Amino acid sequence: MKTFNKLIKSYLLYLVSAFGISLGVIANVGVSSYNSMNLAIATASGIKIGTATILFNSLFLCLYMMLTKFSEKPKYVIQAMAVLMFGGLINFFTYTVLGGIIPESYTQRLLLITLGTMIGGSAIGGIIYYNVITFPLESLCVKLSEMSRFTFVKIRYSVDIICIVISISLSLVYALPFYVREGTLISMIILSYAMNISKNTFEKYSWADRKKA
Repeated sequence: MKTFNKLIKSYLLYLVSAFGISLGVIANVGVSSYNSMNLAIATASGIKIGTATILFNSLFLCLYMMLTKFSEKPKYVIQAMAVLMFGGLINFFTYTVLGGIIPESYTQRLLLITLGTMIGGSAIGGIIYYNVITFPLESLCVKLSEMSRFTFVKIRYSVDIICIVISISLSLVYALPFYVREGTLISMIILSYAMNISKNTFEKYSWADRKKA
């Protein structure tokens, strides 16, 4: 029952994280490296950003499944459900709930990307704390680090660089807006901090609750 409760809470945090990403998208001052690639591909191909997110997360999940030799079936099912829900929620928030919102000033745009990053990072911190759902890209990077001499951090940063290169290249080739901008830098600075604060807060209150019990 405890695991089920953690799973439900994690899915709810996925919802919150999707909302944070959508706030960053409508801010229109650049998004995180991974999302910048998804947004560039979505714009170039005419699909929605949440749909692009589903496609790439599914690809990373499939690669992880192959590397683990299909030995973690319950985990694959949980992640697959999260992948579909996450992308669908990003589409829902970006194009339906927030679709009519256009920030009027540059200051408002910066505030939106900052708020979105803090919300998304806080949700991810909670997801990491509950540790029942992992993000496909992170799972893949962890597995690659275990199978190679490269650390997780090096592999993850390499992925970020590749995403940025792809995003900028698509913007140049297809004459798209640049999605690697000041918002990308803001995301890099704030995201990890928000994740860490959130994770520590979850741990603190969980410890307090156990102490009372």
